[in-house]
Amino acid sequence: MNLKQIVNKAKDKSNFTNLKAYISFCDEYLNFIADNLQAIIVSQNENHYRFYQYKKEGNFQITRPINSNLMYDAKEFTKSSKEFLSILKNIKTINKKDEALRNILNNATYTIQQSVGSALDGLPAGQSNTARKLNGDLFEHFIRLIISEIGIDCKSGTIQVPVIVDGKPTFNMSYQHDLIIEKENDVKVIGSIKTSSKDRIDKIFIDKFLYNKLTEKATPHIAIFLNDVQRKNTKKESEYGINSTFLPGHFKGYTVKLNPLDGVYYCDIRPNMKTEHILKEHIKTFDNLLIEDIWKFL
Repeated sequence: MNLKQIVNKAKDKSNFTNLKAYISFCDEYLNFIADNLQAIIVSQNENHYRFYQYKKEGNFQITRPINSNLMYDAKEFTKSSKEFLSILKNIKTINKKDEALRNILNNATYTIQQSVGSALDGLPAGQSNTARKLNGDLFEHFIRLIISEIGIDCKSGTIQVPVIVDGKPTFNMSYQHDLIIEKENDVKVIGSIKTSSKDRIDKIFIDKFLYNKLTEKATPHIAIFLNDVQRKNTKKESEYGINSTFLPGHFKGYTVKLNPLDGVYYCDIRPNMKTEHILKEHIKTFDNLLIEDIWKFL
């Protein structure tokens, strides 16, 4: 496949109906970039991040930053994608202490989604908003497929929230959610699924506060993010670096003074999330949700 064919495939949501379709697309993309990039640019800070530059057919466009510690190459992915599906199917019986299995869950999820995102970066510059929306929608769908694969029914949609006044439901408010997990018609988990927390972190905390206040329940709210990095804006075109898009002060403030979220999960977790007080207690890698936490909510 050439870049145009890959980009056109990524643009069509009907090509991503199940997990095998996501894996197939990723396999095609990784095989394409193995021999068809103009350059791989190393970030000048946090050197494990890379930017892919396409050739003339892609107008020499440069992709989003890619974490080379997480991103598989084509050969690695052929093996790991099979293991990925096997781990999901047997999630309840795998060895929870096996770091290699946990890494496959995170790295395969990251590689598949970044293949989609990087392919969409091959769209003309004027279509960057289209690419962003498509990438976000495909990530939401991908995560719901993963959760379905481990045996948990989930959906996106609107919840009608009855507002209780003096002990009686008086009227309804509509809430749109990326992830709804129900058991016996009772909402067990509400989730936000976003490629990054940029411009969204406030809303996720406030949604939990309002929903639980209105329903007079303590429904768990979780957030699932791919990463929180972007290309650094610099005056020199030849400079390539990354910036974090995560707002630690906002996260800590809302956690302490409003309400903590019941789980926050990343594929590409930032270093400060592993070390800073409050952050390290509330933010984990994505494997923790699939192997342990999601079952506790149910």
